[in-house]
Amino acid sequence: MRIFIFMAASLLFVHASYSQKNKNDAKAAAAFDEYVKQALPRWQTPGMSIAIVKDGKIVFKKAYGLRELGKPQPFTTATLSACASTTKAMTAVCMGMLVDEGKLKWSDKVVDILPSFKLANPFTSAEITVLDLFTHNAGLGNADLLWVSGYSRTEIVARMQLLQPVYSLRASFIYQNLMYVVAGEVIHAKSGQTWDAFIQERLFKELGMTNTYADYSALTTGIDKTAAHYKDKDSIRPIPYLYADNIGAAGGVWSCANDMAKWLLCVLDSTKINGKRLLQPRTYSAIFKPQVIAPTSMYPTMQIIQPHWFTYGLGWFQHDYRGKMIQLHTGSLAGLTAIAGLVPEDQLGIYIFGNLDHAELRHALMYKAFDLWSFNDNSKDWSNAFYPLYSALADSARQREKDELAKRVPGTHPSLPLNSYTGKYSNKSLASIEVTIKDSILTIEMPGNIQLSLRHWHFDVFRGAYNHWWSGNAWVQFLPDKEGAIQALRIDALDYSRTN
Repeated sequence: MRIFIFMAASLLFVHASYSQKNKNDAKAAAAFDEYVKQALPRWQTPGMSIAIVKDGKIVFKKAYGLRELGKPQPFTTATLSACASTTKAMTAVCMGMLVDEGKLKWSDKVVDILPSFKLANPFTSAEITVLDLFTHNAGLGNADLLWVSGYSRTEIVARMQLLQPVYSLRASFIYQNLMYVVAGEVIHAKSGQTWDAFIQERLFKELGMTNTYADYSALTTGIDKTAAHYKDKDSIRPIPYLYADNIGAAGGVWSCANDMAKWLLCVLDSTKINGKRLLQPRTYSAIFKPQVIAPTSMYPTMQIIQPHWFTYGLGWFQHDYRGKMIQLHTGSLAGLTAIAGLVPEDQLGIYIFGNLDHAELRHALMYKAFDLWSFNDNSKDWSNAFYPLYSALADSARQREKDELAKRVPGTHPSLPLNSYTGKYSNKSLASIEVTIKDSILTIEMPGNIQLSLRHWHFDVFRGAYNHWWSGNAWVQFLPDKEGAIQALRIDALDYSRTN
């Protein structure tokens, strides 16, 4: 009888605890939903979708606003958007599968897998490992123009040897995408499948992510997907999608809140799915283990969060928050945003899609979710804390531009007739460009359907306006040789030599 009474009491306790937990989740969800509704207008984000998981179940999933301004279709939890750089964590898991299968080790030299892989520094070329591909400390600076120029993945890898290192191997940290492109090629070499095919079959299919795609080109006409948006002075305007399929492993995935909830549940449950693990415990731990110290300047929000430490693992940033370890990563393409955040200790995860360029409401909502579900605390208004920060940063950028524009020297003229500036110019690592005259205006034709229309500023310096208005302007300076003929030009910090 005593045993029966004890069992009955235990069941009642479990039931009461479960009921209380459900009540707490419902309370947190209601508070979070109200918070999102209040914060959205201030940040002017047209549309957004959010998935939150806790203790192995979905506790919140909802979408807000529109897929595209000026059109009636709502942004839903099935609406596809760009995962962008949150793709990196998925690529790390894919590589981990190959590690567990014995096809490679994290310590393997990349050149032993891809013999054609070369960097400008021979030592780095010989020593860089598979692990180094994931940690942003291989010596490269940001060279995103390689993929923006439209080069294929193979061409990107081939041209990396032309990029001069900006620091020694493992001596610093500069966030960049190209090494993840190399990681995708390693997966291809060791699995016999392209990165796209591998991640689709071995990850998305396994997790039942039936509305997730390895690249934008796989999205069929008429599919439910968001438009990208950018702020133009005081208005928000849709912009065309920036092609990024050539950096698939670094940021090519498109998905929706419905499917990203499945991804969060998987990574929080040690990659278990249908009773089996995608990764062995040791490999799973390696994904989230801090590998390098990262600069807090990566995220301006750290000025307010003020963590004691800030690191990078394999596709995840980490920092401490209220005594707990946070794993997070943002994703940003022109006009589109994403963020993934985890509190592994509490089995809590959040994923947010947004369709406005660098709409940093994503950070406010992530920390709000952490507060509500991990700490049962609804006191902090992160939107109100972060909005002035980002507004001040935007004001500073505008003031710097005004200060630069104020340095114009009036009354000057180009030193030569405009046709003396025309011709082809080359850069060691980037594709060639051509300067032409269109409607009496000097125009720079660049790969990827990019054009710069030049207006004379002073001397041989021009102000260039991109045909993609959201890309802003550039400074273009033509450089003469000792005879006065134009021999080179500089676009901001990029130098090109004249070839004809």
